[in-house]
Amino acid sequence: MDKLPAQMTAIAISKPGGPEVLVPEQRPVPKPGPNEILIKVAAAGVNRPDVLQRLGLYPVPPGASDLPGLEISGEVVALGDGVTKRKIGDKVMSLVAGGGYAEYCITHETHAMSVPKGLSMTEAGAIAETLMTVWHNVFERGGLKPNETLLIHGGSSGIGTMAIQMAKAHGAKVFVTVGGQDKVDACLKLGADAAINYKTEDFVERIKALTDGAGVNVILDMVGGDYIDRNYEAAAVEGRIVQIAFLGGSKATPNFAKLMMKRLHHTGSTLRPRSVADKAAMVSAIEAKAMPWFADGRVKPLMDSSFPLKDASKAHARMETSQHIGKIVLTL
Repeated sequence: MDKLPAQMTAIAISKPGGPEVLVPEQRPVPKPGPNEILIKVAAAGVNRPDVLQRLGLYPVPPGASDLPGLEISGEVVALGDGVTKRKIGDKVMSLVAGGGYAEYCITHETHAMSVPKGLSMTEAGAIAETLMTVWHNVFERGGLKPNETLLIHGGSSGIGTMAIQMAKAHGAKVFVTVGGQDKVDACLKLGADAAINYKTEDFVERIKALTDGAGVNVILDMVGGDYIDRNYEAAAVEGRIVQIAFLGGSKATPNFAKLMMKRLHHTGSTLRPRSVADKAAMVSAIEAKAMPWFADGRVKPLMDSSFPLKDASKAHARMETSQHIGKIVLTL
């Protein structure tokens, strides 16, 4: 730590509001605690929870940084007491509980993953939060099996594009909903078996046609609202619906008889508040089962755009247009 600067540039939220409330400021460089590592940030992913935090709608967990940013890539530059998994100079990507929009950021050593060969540090900055969200919700909670069918709402998002590739690598059949022909084309190019433009097609009718009336085994939903009842209609018997966001609203009036008649499972999760041990277990499973997909090139983040750290407001403005396809990152 003696060789590191005392101060760093970070992007703070001056008050709840639009992208313009993201402002650069000087902060002390954080010091890693026991089993923590300090990373000199190369890139930080921009995610929907960052937007919600900026709007004042996503409270920071106790003990986490008030700065936005949930995934980073970079170089390990300092170690806290008791660190054994990482050393100075390691190139890593990591989920963080906050603080990613900064020149330096702390993470627990068990949450950092080695950057896969063949990926740039910018690409690595777009992986950790998205990868862990997909892994936990599609594979652990949703229990997706090879040869099953998966429906992804928001297929062209960072999470959606990652989920398409991971599910295909796993041997599943993948359908997505998107909001435009350019997004249809992008998802099909990534390997989706069908892409449904929800602005011109009824996804329930299309899913039934694609599955000969059987419905899909797993649904990854970030929309909520009236999609909940429609998901019950589109799901197969014993189907699993996993809720990860509510972009269309968190209240709905679904017909719960479908839940009973089809023996459906409707679950959900959030990642940020989970315990250190929970996140470490996810990382361990990912390293064993999903990282080989990155190593052989079957999975790679689809990059939409990158912005310098100081232009975080422009990155958020880009995300809020919903025109992006893939990941938006901040670079340092």
